[in-house]
Amino acid sequence: MMVITGKQQQVIYPLHSKLTDKEKTNICYLSFPDSNSGCLGDTQFCFRFRRSTGRKVSFCCFLDQLDRDLPVYLKKDPAYYYGYVYFRQVRDKSLKRGYFQKSLVLISKLPYVHLFRTMLKQIAPEYFEKSEAFLEAVCSDVDRWPPPIPGKILHLPIMGIIMKLRIPTYRDKPGTTPIVQNMHQVDAQISMALPTVHEVDLFRCFCPVFFHIQMLWELVLLGEPLVVMAPSPSESSETVLALVSCISPLKYCSDFRPYFTIHDSEFKEYTTRTQAPPSVILGVTNPFFAKTLQHWPHIIRIGDIKLPGEVPKQVKVKKLKNLKTLDSKPGVYTSYKPYLNKDEEIVKQLQKGVQQKRPTEAQSVILRRYFLELTESFIIPLERYVASLMPLQKCISPWKSPPQLRQFNQDDFMKTLEKAGPQLTSGLKGDWIGLYRHFLKSPNFDGWFRSRQKEMTQKLEALHLEALCNENLVFWSQKHTEVETVDLVLKLKNKLLQADREHLPVKTDTLKKLQMHINDIILALPDDLQDILLKTGTT
Repeated sequence: MMVITGKQQQVIYPLHSKLTDKEKTNICYLSFPDSNSGCLGDTQFCFRFRRSTGRKVSFCCFLDQLDRDLPVYLKKDPAYYYGYVYFRQVRDKSLKRGYFQKSLVLISKLPYVHLFRTMLKQIAPEYFEKSEAFLEAVCSDVDRWPPPIPGKILHLPIMGIIMKLRIPTYRDKPGTTPIVQNMHQVDAQISMALPTVHEVDLFRCFCPVFFHIQMLWELVLLGEPLVVMAPSPSESSETVLALVSCISPLKYCSDFRPYFTIHDSEFKEYTTRTQAPPSVILGVTNPFFAKTLQHWPHIIRIGDIKLPGEVPKQVKVKKLKNLKTLDSKPGVYTSYKPYLNKDEEIVKQLQKGVQQKRPTEAQSVILRRYFLELTESFIIPLERYVASLMPLQKCISPWKSPPQLRQFNQDDFMKTLEKAGPQLTSGLKGDWIGLYRHFLKSPNFDGWFRSRQKEMTQKLEALHLEALCNENLVFWSQKHTEVETVDLVLKLKNKLLQADREHLPVKTDTLKKLQMHINDIILALPDDLQDILLKTGTT
């Protein structure tokens, strides 16, 4: 946790925190709104920044073990940190600048936006009235938090309040959130049940542009360069996070910056005109970006995010040449033509909700379900085709290396769409084939396919282990030479190490059975070889 005053680091907790000078500089600039934002009072937002190169990344820490139980969109990216900010600016004539300006910033590898936003809302106002000792007490509370185990109900004490929450697991059905009930008051401590750890208010974020939500879903799915121009870091960060989440349960695999400034270490890299704009979503507030990024193909301009009291009027997609300044009218500026026909039903449903004054939480549920069904309709044909690349179980022999996955063939996949395409689950018409062709060239497809490839390769390794366990290995060793038997023992030991290292989906009983096979083979060998093999862990 850091305290920033006037874009200068004032204090950092815990004291043993290790951040490079470059990281500290990035944090200091990203923790303050641009001067034009005019954020008076208290403002909350978040940012994301790249970790310094050359830093040691721990591959064996406890968080990495928990990571494998998370849904893919909540897995941490070791190359990035998140910063969660609570900024206060109030008039104070006693100060030279005429304003009290201070930010309390929480740095984490975890994308738990709602959890950390709630936490800062509880502690920041009190901290601004108290001393650094208050932050020490906060850190002491956080030290007592249980490990962030997915699927468990967690109770997190923070300055007299207990936050109760559940982190999702990859086993959860997409679109469902187990209800965390409020607790009874215990020991005079107030309890607070968090309905989510990571979700933003989707409808509130998309409200200024909800006539274009389907087009925005396509742009995010395809990894197109996108800029969100907003009046404040709060609006820019929430909108970027909403965009990234709209293709869930797919993971957005490109870079995204909820709040990006001209001081960011990647500013030159992302604004250069010497090459095409990168696959990234940027949230900006500085008017300078209206000129610097005017060559970007897709720009979303939003005003102050307010929930409408009346039905929003239809807003046309605007031409990029009409976007001259950050003061341009709100809207989506792009020449992109969507592949799919517009779904009028979702727009009518949301408009009706506005007319009936339906709560924003309910509107967000409708919108999230819409995006989920759209994404699942798109991804199911891909999942079905990729599953067919898996070799049959009868092809797995204990005496040969596990078979390889068949290659992904774009033409073969396209042929499957005629009978088993998205039309089975979605009523939307349009150029689905064109959308798939575009998607197969995107970073999101690359990331998704690499993940599926890894899962299936590990499944093949696990099936190979099971095939080995079902063989009479002792009988085999008696029919072969000592050299061949020793070679088998060493290979089996390597298999066990691989299963542990790569967290292969193997039952514990299978691993125990294989270890017993190894022990039985070794005990049947001469004493001198037994001594050597019992001490040998791997080749």
